[in-house]
Amino acid sequence: MAPYKRRGFFNIVFQLSITIGILCANLVNYVTPILMKNGQAWRVSLGGACVPAAFIFISALFLPNTPNSLLEKGQEQEAKAILKRIRGATQDHQIENEFQDLIKASDEAKQVEDPWRKLLRTRKYRPHLVMAVLIPALQQLTGINVVMFYAPVLFQSIGFKDDASLLSAVVTGIVNVLATFVSMYGTDKWGRRTLFLEGGLQMLIFQTLVAVFIGWKFGTTGIVNNLPSWYAVLVVLCICIFVAGFAWSWGPLGWLVPSEIFPLEIRSAAQSVVAAVNMLFTFAIAQLFLPMLCVLKFGLFIFFAFFVAVMTVFIYFFLPETKNIPIEEMSQIWRNHWFWKRYMTEEPSKPCIAIV
Repeated sequence: MAPYKRRGFFNIVFQLSITIGILCANLVNYVTPILMKNGQAWRVSLGGACVPAAFIFISALFLPNTPNSLLEKGQEQEAKAILKRIRGATQDHQIENEFQDLIKASDEAKQVEDPWRKLLRTRKYRPHLVMAVLIPALQQLTGINVVMFYAPVLFQSIGFKDDASLLSAVVTGIVNVLATFVSMYGTDKWGRRTLFLEGGLQMLIFQTLVAVFIGWKFGTTGIVNNLPSWYAVLVVLCICIFVAGFAWSWGPLGWLVPSEIFPLEIRSAAQSVVAAVNMLFTFAIAQLFLPMLCVLKFGLFIFFAFFVAVMTVFIYFFLPETKNIPIEEMSQIWRNHWFWKRYMTEEPSKPCIAIV
């Protein structure tokens, strides 16, 4: 629903909300053990999740449909009214051009009976399918959820006490929130590719440094005596810079770019693929992290740094810039791309055989 010139800003508000939620969760996890000394703090932390869940449920009851969804149901007047409302327009002619574009896109989408078949088998949607799978997969293979999920475990392993490790997790949460504001400001100004590439390079450098610093002091045994406090702070600083790089690049853009590249006729199916792949890799990495840490030690960060390098190269060669391009005109970027343009040619029609 966002105007295309500010689409990046509004979409990243979604990511900002996630980072604020992570920070709030870290604060709750830090404060509850201080307030509750009976070992039951984890129950409060876990049960507290029902508060945002209840808010989501109640607020969803008042959420209006989008113009696109109303047009799909044939409710043109209602769609126009919602479009006027979200654009702040008072007269129909102020949104007429955009509304006609939406009607045209909706009519084309209605011709597609099976969006899943279109997405998986139609040649011109091959770049969309590749992006729908690789962007969320590579987003998780940065190792960001290892840092965010297991920050206290990581910080304990480099010499922090229990309270200090939880406090360090709060620090990374604050960095995560603040860095997301950079993306909100820059994604429509500097472009998606610029942030993707800068963030990828920043994450690669500082994730490698974390591996070097941890490997230098701990080696493969994980045992160290009298670890200097300044050294532990240095590791935390590198982790924070890594988190910042993710927060203004792959964090928000991993959701923004897939949301804007899919045409209406395959959007529901493609967005489902994005969410499914993201959650699948989140689950897999969360389950495998601790066994991998035991086996790879500091090499685990090298493992994730390798994928950061891969995804940065992938973005450089295969992702076109989508800044300031209306969604209805997004197909043009694939036709102009050096690699994907070969998939955008019309598929040859099957020969018609006359039976006499």
